[in-house]
Amino acid sequence: MKRFSLASTAAALGLLIAVPTIAAPAMNDTVRVGGQPMFPNKTIVSNAVNSADHTTLVAAVKAAGLVATLNGPGPFTVFAPVNSAFAALPAGTVDTLLKPENKSALTKVLTYHVVPGTYDSTKLRQMIVEGNGAATLKTVEGETLTITMNGSTNMLVKDAKGDIADITISDVTQSNGVIHVIDKVLLPAA
Repeated sequence: MKRFSLASTAAALGLLIAVPTIAAPAMNDTVRVGGQPMFPNKTIVSNAVNSADHTTLVAAVKAAGLVATLNGPGPFTVFAPVNSAFAALPAGTVDTLLKPENKSALTKVLTYHVVPGTYDSTKLRQMIVEGNGAATLKTVEGETLTITMNGSTNMLVKDAKGDIADITISDVTQSNGVIHVIDKVLLPAA
């Protein structure tokens, strides 16, 4: 028995059949961090306050008085530690840093996570290649961070003490820079 499709039967009879088309769902290219979309037209702080993974970082930024700076024009590249990164610090460290009398120490730690300029993953990879396997970035705090590759796509950030953070989400574009989410708190040498 020969089978005919509706289209071939209609064609044989000279009929035109309108075949409904189903549009593919629109792709949402907005990156999600901490379960929330990060909008490229918002500032670093405006997006970060919505991330459930960055409540400790946001509290620290507020305590250090850096909200206005990170809402400013920038551009900035921020290596943003998640809550679990802060929780992994020695017991009492975060509570101590958040005290008003320790504002300068907190500011030093936070500004060590910020680099002037926009360094997306493409630019960082290019710098790593040009640097024979490592790129060095000078932070707002004044010391440097070293970026290296871990495989073909993942990047690592090494602080002045030699501790290494994994970039878990890269290229979160902001109106005033870019955020790379990291899994450890970076600490300056001094």
